[in-house]
Amino acid sequence: MNELISMPAANAVKPLRLGFLGVGWIGRHRMKAILDSGLAQAAAVADPSPEMAAEAKALAPDARIATDLDDLLGDGLDGIVIATPSASHAEQSIRALRAGLAVFCQKPLGRSESEVQAVVDAARAADRLLGVDLSYRHTRGMQQIRNLIHSNALGKVFAADLTFHNAYGPDKPWFYDKNQSGGGCLIDLGVHLIDLALWSLGFPSVAAVTSELRAGGGSLASGTQVEDFAAATLTLSGGEVIRLTCSWRLQAGCDAVIGADFYGTEGGASFRNVEGSFYDFTAARLSGTSREILALPPDEWGGRAAVDWARKLAQGQRFDAACEEFVAVAAAIDGIYCAGKR
Repeated sequence: MNELISMPAANAVKPLRLGFLGVGWIGRHRMKAILDSGLAQAAAVADPSPEMAAEAKALAPDARIATDLDDLLGDGLDGIVIATPSASHAEQSIRALRAGLAVFCQKPLGRSESEVQAVVDAARAADRLLGVDLSYRHTRGMQQIRNLIHSNALGKVFAADLTFHNAYGPDKPWFYDKNQSGGGCLIDLGVHLIDLALWSLGFPSVAAVTSELRAGGGSLASGTQVEDFAAATLTLSGGEVIRLTCSWRLQAGCDAVIGADFYGTEGGASFRNVEGSFYDFTAARLSGTSREILALPPDEWGGRAAVDWARKLAQGQRFDAACEEFVAVAAAIDGIYCAGKR
């Protein structure tokens, strides 16, 4: 009797071997998204909290629990996913890149333009793929709006208003230590707004910046205090006026207020969260007093940036010059902080 022998597909691709450094809630969420995609396996996880490491291992029983970054770098990995406190991002990313690993890092990639530039330079020198978790780019609504802008369906976009108010604020002490976080709500939440504005418009350069930074309703008390409210206006090289507002613990009457509105000579577009949700969004095309719905929930967008990075890595992509966009975002943040000093 002839036996049926199962042969591997000719184009089968061996899953990536990834390490996960920092597996708190967001680190585990991105880890699960990548594992669920089938593109990679978790070879090892590392976290200073044994409880967090154990929860991550429950998602990937075959993963080894590593002690730290050095331990991960010796594991023959294809790449590493970093979700540690902000002060560590640039240094850890650079070490991983120099060791020959691709990197996907939580935002912000660095606490300043110079830190982010150093990471991008390391990725270029190592010829390794670098990704940052600028996750709102991957919402269905913002993808639709960007397509409208790039196809000139809205005419010349001359203004945009973007908002991110979080009624709770961070629950970890390091967020309030400027040396560790790089700043307050601007670098935590405003980074997404700046990225969405520049990404949607094709990353024009920033020509001028004005800003106001507040803590507890008043001016910042010291050089080490972080802001819990920030408002800024960016004038771009094409004349576009971008207004940004973000905050922690604002009395907003709901969990969150998140939005991005773009105004052009031939129409507008609006991206808004639904009933205070951090996760559900609508998008609409605007014309005069009417609107056309572009996207509605549900939309499982949270892990898409991580999966997109893993897919590119699995396809053999190496350094991508588009990561210079991360430097442009960091430069805008630096500009807002500089303009807000008194």
